[in-house]
Formats: sequence, C-alpha cells, structure tokens
Amino acid sequence: MKKQYTLKVYPAGQSRTVYRVLEISGEDTLDDLCRAILDAFDFIDGHLYEFCMDNRMYTDYSYQADPEGDGPSTAIEIDKLYLQDGQNFMLHYDFGDDWQFMIHVQKMEDAVEYASPRVIREKGVLEQYPDWEEEDEEEEF
Repeated sequence: MKKQYTLKVYPAGQSRTVYRVLEISGEDTLDDLCRAILDAFDFIDGHLYEFCMDNRMYTDYSYQADPEGDGPSTAIEIDKLYLQDGQNFMLHYDFGDDWQFMIHVQKMEDAVEYASPRVIREKGVLEQYPDWEEEDEEEEF
C-alpha cells in the first residue's frame, strides 16, 4: 500500500524559526519533493540538487538530479526509499550557494488515494537571494 508522508523541512540551523511542514504522497518522486520544497519557500527552481540520505553533501549515499551514468536518480518514488518515522535527510540545492534543507520524517500513514503535495504548516520567511536587489541597484549607476 502507498504511503502519505508528513515532513518537516527547514534550512540548516533554523528548525525553530523557519520551517514548512509538507504532506506528500509516496507515489511522488524526489524531484516532486524538491519542487514542493522550493515552492513552499518561494525559491526559483533552476539549479542542480541532490538528496543526501546521510545528511552530508557530496557523498555516495545521495540521489542526484543529474546523475552520471546509472547513478542514483531523484526520479525515484519516495515509497521506494523505505523511509522510517523520525528519519532525517537533506536536500542540497544550488551547488554554488549550497542551500541545505533538513528534512525530518514526522509521520507516515497508509494513503487511501493520491493527494498532491501541500504545505500544512509554516513559520518564518526565507529569501533565496537576500542581497539581489542591492546588487542590481549598484549595477545601475
């Protein structure tokens, strides 16, 4: 039976001040989860990413958005990851800016039917490019 996952997602070091709690179907892929996270934080989607299952960047235990050869791909369904209640893993997004979104599995339930990913709770604001407007203004002169 397919699962429904409740995940708390937060930027590394900000678990109490900035977070989103998402529900996502086990039928969705890690690519879908990445899009749901970026949408939840109002980020622009246009960079490479990986899901680090051991919470460390650039290790062998990760799923890549653009894997080399037959490496583990983010096209995998979430149910095929065999996540556990309480498990933690990380989305490493934009290898230049190195955004690290920690993901905590809060709950797993049997799903009666498919439901699109959605935010069920949120706190705080996160800016993807906080100094972007200042840089643009400086370039105009």
